Amino acid sequence: MTYELSIEPVGERLEVDEEQTLLDAALRNGLYLPHACCHGLCGTCKVQVVEGEVDHGDASPFALMDFEREEGLALACCARPLSDVVIEADIEEEPDALIQPVQDFDGTVVELVDLSPTAKGVFIELDRDLEFQAGKYINLHVPEVALPRAFSLANAPGEKRVIELNIRLVPGGEATSYIHQSLKVGDRLKLSGPYGRFFVRKSAPENLIFFAGGTGLSSPKSMILDLLESGDPRRITLVYGARNRAELYYHDLFTDLAAKHDNFTYIPALSEPAPDDDWDGDVGFVHDVARKRFDGMFAGHKAYLCGPPPMIDACLTTLMRGRLFERDIYMEKFITAADASQGNRRSPLFKSL
Repeated sequence: MTYELSIEPVGERLEVDEEQTLLDAALRNGLYLPHACCHGLCGTCKVQVVEGEVDHGDASPFALMDFEREEGLALACCARPLSDVVIEADIEEEPDALIQPVQDFDGTVVELVDLSPTAKGVFIELDRDLEFQAGKYINLHVPEVALPRAFSLANAPGEKRVIELNIRLVPGGEATSYIHQSLKVGDRLKLSGPYGRFFVRKSAPENLIFFAGGTGLSSPKSMILDLLESGDPRRITLVYGARNRAELYYHDLFTDLAAKHDNFTYIPALSEPAPDDDWDGDVGFVHDVARKRFDGMFAGHKAYLCGPPPMIDACLTTLMRGRLFERDIYMEKFITAADASQGNRRSPLFKSL
């Protein structure tokens, strides 16, 4: 059975299956609702049910408390309709965001590359083209793992049929352990996408700074390739950090890009270079290296952050001290099921991050 879902204040009306979540229905119709963990744990997708009834599903009692349910609130990522439903959602208008409905894809693993001792490049040929905006991610269904896992797209949007994922081995991680230890070329996989609200504001005139750590390089790689391929004239800087030289993957690619494009600067940094690394580049954490390179002033830029939470928080502090504020800073808002189960982790500096 299907029901009608009405979304205010935008006035959108769409069909939703009784087994489908409100969030999934919206995304598959090209309408973005704020969300993060997609497991009912973080509360980012909270909406007001104005009319109708929903089944709250697996919504955590901490992310959606009893009194909130009584007040008609629901988590869009878990709520399924029991009737026609009208909801109110906090939807931001973003002129640079592309409308790309979520779809399901079948794919075949065509290449596996050891990018570093802990990161693997997974290349998947899809059954049809995937149209996506640089910075977005897909949900990958991993064999023997119940819930899909989110991974950023590392290839440029012009590469629509074969996608690239950079996947870090998480100690004890069910999905990443399978990918690193059992996945083979020729294996078939299912995935859905594109998802996310992380993208370059191409209409803005400011120069760009990308901060990346570890496999957080995925989205900046896609974004920078897209910008350079399109001939974007703005100054583009990538500050990329790793512990040692072996972990600094795609170093040669970005070195070559910097040599070919006058408007692109690549600043690699090692926090713990090994004695045999023979490293003559910057040493330290990305926020410290960036502060020194920019003399502590970041005004007049747009900043894009991808990496582990401690790196993100340190970069936010450095950028704000350097006269860059919330309206000009963007970050990937990934919250895994494990992270979210420990509470909705938000930056103490920003109300929206």
